[in-house]
Amino acid sequence: QLGLIRRKSFALANGNLGRSRSKQLYDYLIVIDFESTCWNDGKHHSSPEIIEFPAVLLNASTGEIESEFHAYVQPQEHPTLSEFCMELTGIKQAQIDEGVPLKICLSQFCKWIHRIQQQKKIIFAAEASEPTTSEVKLCAFVTWSDWDLGVCLEYECRRKQLLKPVFLSSWIDLRATYKLFYKRKPKGLSGALQEVGIEFSGREHSGLDDSRNTALLAWKMIRDGCLMKITKSFSK
Repeated sequence: QLGLIRRKSFALANGNLGRSRSKQLYDYLIVIDFESTCWNDGKHHSSPEIIEFPAVLLNASTGEIESEFHAYVQPQEHPTLSEFCMELTGIKQAQIDEGVPLKICLSQFCKWIHRIQQQKKIIFAAEASEPTTSEVKLCAFVTWSDWDLGVCLEYECRRKQLLKPVFLSSWIDLRATYKLFYKRKPKGLSGALQEVGIEFSGREHSGLDDSRNTALLAWKMIRDGCLMKITKSFSK
């Protein structure tokens, strides 16, 4: 048994068990786009709280969305949504009143993650520098800008002393990747989609619709030859 393990490790190190398909590092991408509390009065609020937590699982070989997670989250620091926020996001007060606190939402999200990991043999890698066996599927998170995971979730977890799932510490900023790949600055997500010939589907500033549209854009970029790479990683 040990001999087999050693041989397999050696083969991995030498790349003999390389990926069977294109040069993409990741077999799956999980796109996240939070909606948060917001105001337009300028007085508040450097500390937004997540009120919608969506995630969509994109197969980077087929372009199919194979699974989705969605939850409304109950803000604790500012439990009443501003009129501006409700108008912008389309989220009603009743929806977040019936939502769950972020701690429970993160627990539900982790259960969804573990389920898809088991079903699809997914692992997360901050940097997929070494090839893996064909059975194991590499996965990375994708956001439009660093705000969702680098600012919003990071600081809310710190303020509320919540344990942030370690796999949410690395991601691909699709906005930065788009700018680099197409050599032009996108005018928002819908503008970026328009520039590559895709019409935004659904409602802008709906977290779930934004996530699905970001996944559509990522798939278009993959087809155009863009190599998806981690752009941001918090040190352990």
